Amino acid sequence: MKEIKDIIRAYAEAQKNGKRTALATVVHVEGSSYRRPGARMLITEDGELTGAISGGCLEGDALRKARLVMAQQKPLLVTYDTTEDDDAKLGVGLGCNGIIHILIEPIHPDNPLNPLELLKEVTTKRQQAVLVTLFRLEDRHASQPGTCFLLLEDQRIIGKVDNKFSGILLKDVREALVTKTSAINIYDDEALPLTAFVEYLAPAVSLVIIGAGNDIFPLVQMANILGWEVTVADGRANYATLARFPTAQKVLVAKANQLLQQLTVDERTVFALMTHNYNYDMAMLRELLKINIPYIGSLGPKKKLERMLEELTAEGLEITAEQHDKIYGPVGLDLGAETSEEIAISIVAEIKAVMARKPAGFLRDNNVPIHARPTKALKENLISDKAICEIRANL
Repeated sequence: MKEIKDIIRAYAEAQKNGKRTALATVVHVEGSSYRRPGARMLITEDGELTGAISGGCLEGDALRKARLVMAQQKPLLVTYDTTEDDDAKLGVGLGCNGIIHILIEPIHPDNPLNPLELLKEVTTKRQQAVLVTLFRLEDRHASQPGTCFLLLEDQRIIGKVDNKFSGILLKDVREALVTKTSAINIYDDEALPLTAFVEYLAPAVSLVIIGAGNDIFPLVQMANILGWEVTVADGRANYATLARFPTAQKVLVAKANQLLQQLTVDERTVFALMTHNYNYDMAMLRELLKINIPYIGSLGPKKKLERMLEELTAEGLEITAEQHDKIYGPVGLDLGAETSEEIAISIVAEIKAVMARKPAGFLRDNNVPIHARPTKALKENLISDKAICEIRANL
C-alpha cells in the first residue's frame, strides 16, 4: 500500500506541473522475478520514476516504452523473457529466469476512472478492495483494455465492463474479496477471451504502540518507512505528544480501559505493549483480549507475560488457546537484538511474518518458491479483438 500511496502523491505533483504520465504494472509473472503482479511504477514524460517493477533492471527500458505509450496514448503490454538465460538481447540484466509481463497505460487526467483515480479511491479510507486489469496476453499488439474497475469492501463497484462479460468476472472478483487472494484468470468465452489480473488490495497494517518512551522512536520510524499507520498511546501526557512523534498518524493520551474507544480496530490492526509499566500493560492486555485482533506483542521477559495472564485468569477472564496464539511475548523475532533499533527490527519483522502467515525462517531452507503461483492456470491461444472494456461511472 505504501507504493500505491507514493505513486498517488507523485501523480498529484505531476498533474500540478502539467506533466504527462504513464503507469507500468506487473500483471503476470511466469517463473522467478524480483517483483510480483501488482508491483507498479509511475513514469512522467521527463523521466521521473516512482515505485518499482523490478530490482532496477527493467526501469530504463520501461521508461522508453512509457514515452511511446504517452505519445500514442494507448496501453502497451511488454514482455521480458529470461528463461533462456540470455537476457543480454533485451538490453537488460534480469538474472531472474522468468517471464515478466508489464502493462503500461497512459493516464488521462480528465478521465475520472483512470487507473490512478481508482487507486486513489482505495486509499481514501481503510478498506479492502479488488482491482481488475484486463489484457491480451497472447497478442501484445492487440488492443489492451487495461485497468477497468474496482470492487470495494462495501460492495460498491467503480467502473464497469460490458454486460455480456460482467457476470463471471464479478463472481471471481467477489470471491477474491472473500478469500483475500489475487488471481490470474482467463475468460475463454468466444466473444471475449481475455486475461484478467484480479488483484486483492488490503489496507496498510495499523500498528498501535502502547507506550511513549524513548525506546519506541526506532519502531515508529521503521513502521513509517514500511508505510504502516502508526498510533502511539500512553497514559502520560508529557510523553505522548506530537512533538515527540511527528510521523505518527495519531498520538493519544488515555487510560488503558478508555483507549479502544478512541481507535478504529480491524483485522489488520496490531498492538505492541511497550510501556514498561506492569499495571498499564496488564490493564491494556485485559481490554485487547476482548476484541478480535491478529497480533499482540508484549515487551519484556516471558515471566512478566505469564504473570499477567495468570492474574487475568484469576480475575475470571477466560483466555482461549486461539487468544494465546495471538500473543507474542517476549515480542520480536530471535535476532539477538540488544539496542532499541535492533529490537524494532525484530518487532516489525515478527509482525510482517504474522500478517503474511509466514514462519520467518531462512529463505535458503525453503524447498518451495518464495512466492505463490497464480491460482488459476493460463490457457493458450485465446486471442480476440471483439472484446471491449467499457468503463463507466457507477458511483
